[in-house]
Amino acid sequence: MEEFITPEGHKDFLAKKLFDRMGSIQWGALAYIEPNGGGPQGNHTHPEDHIFIVAEGQVEIMLGDQARTVEKDGMIYVQGSIPHSIWNREKQTAKVIKISVTQEAERS
Repeated sequence: MEEFITPEGHKDFLAKKLFDRMGSIQWGALAYIEPNGGGPQGNHTHPEDHIFIVAEGQVEIMLGDQARTVEKDGMIYVQGSIPHSIWNREKQTAKVIKISVTQEAERS
């Protein structure tokens, strides 16, 4: 994972590249997930893939029966065809940016 850098020609500015090209954006959302909140109850699948970017807090992404933790300033790419859900197991509200993109097969 990349670190924060100050791009050339910038001052008092830190940036961290989270991802490269990952398909056509279908839609995006900002979510506040309260402690012990998330969903859906039980994993789900759908036609689009997701990019989850954690802006505050930490979340647990369930991919089938495997849990992946994503911390603040981190991201995860989730294939919509893999059963998944997102949960906040921490004591503070998590703030997550969700970007839905076309699946790989659709981009070909």
